[in-house]
Amino acid sequence: MKKRMDLGLLIAILVISIFGIIMVYSASYIWAEYKFSDPFKFVKHQALFFSIGIVILYIVSNIDYKIYYEKANLLLIGCIALLVLVIIPGIGTVRNGSRSWFGIGSFGIQPSEAAKISLIIFTSKYLCKNEKDLKSIRKGILPILGIVFLIFGLIMLQPDFGTGVIIVMSIIGLLFVAGVNFKFFIRLGMIGVIGIVGLIAIAPYRLERILSFLNPWSDPLGSGFQIIQSLYAIGPGGLFGYGFLNSRQKHFYLPEPQTDFIFSIISEEFGFMGVLIVSGLFLFIIVKGFQIARKANDNFSKYLAFGITFQIAFQAVLNLMVVVGLIPVTGVTLPFLSYGGSSLMITLLEIGIVLNISRYQK
Repeated sequence: MKKRMDLGLLIAILVISIFGIIMVYSASYIWAEYKFSDPFKFVKHQALFFSIGIVILYIVSNIDYKIYYEKANLLLIGCIALLVLVIIPGIGTVRNGSRSWFGIGSFGIQPSEAAKISLIIFTSKYLCKNEKDLKSIRKGILPILGIVFLIFGLIMLQPDFGTGVIIVMSIIGLLFVAGVNFKFFIRLGMIGVIGIVGLIAIAPYRLERILSFLNPWSDPLGSGFQIIQSLYAIGPGGLFGYGFLNSRQKHFYLPEPQTDFIFSIISEEFGFMGVLIVSGLFLFIIVKGFQIARKANDNFSKYLAFGITFQIAFQAVLNLMVVVGLIPVTGVTLPFLSYGGSSLMITLLEIGIVLNISRYQK
């Protein structure tokens, strides 16, 4: 029986997204005025993305999630095609060193964001159809991992290591929930370490990022610059911060603070209490998502809700770990808060799917 959607989750999403728009303005207005002579440039774009995303969320929350089971293969093929097209010179647009975008005027669309949700949908269907084969690595696990690493490889050609890691870890999380033997994950972890070493060997700049993470002050004006400036923002925040709009690090110290390092500005302006509130909102959203997954009506919706929630949770944790200097810089945005149209709209679409699943939960 169809019920009312989970209003608690919807309200939390609206609150954190609107706060994100406010913080995009606070973090970006100085940079936007200097570069574009328009202090509202980034916040206007983000507000537009949010408006479109909310319309998408509303529409998707009213579409029966079972349609994704039927269209899973088509969605995946479409995303693979877009990932191939975007790396072709003349079609894809280079931004910040990565050919990850389709440029449309001053806007950009990032197909790797769409690949996140399409692969979760496809994997959820695959796990339902091949439940009996999951005990066999050759028959059950290798086929889906082959598709995952195909997409990972296409994303690495851009290159976009952070998004690739999120996609791989989301699927590993789904496989774990589906009951795949734990020994398999140990072997996969060993292969992953070898793979990371290989990626570092191919592109030595990644080794610089790792070394700068271990000791950012060894190259304070180069590879360690972002982490140092982020820590300078977080450290003085105290209990209540400097106050809204009063960040010092956004004055051309922290590069493009409205994107990956927006949490640093939140910490600087709102202090520990701001960090606590934002972390609490994320925790509430994640717990709600897992509760909806646990009460889901069938295995497909269970896997789908879990995969979406785990992906958002992992991405948020990855971003926060970068911001506080626990891991090297990955270029991963903070869901709902960082500036970025593709990321915000796809994340709101994902929440729309979870909200629709909540209407059919037990």
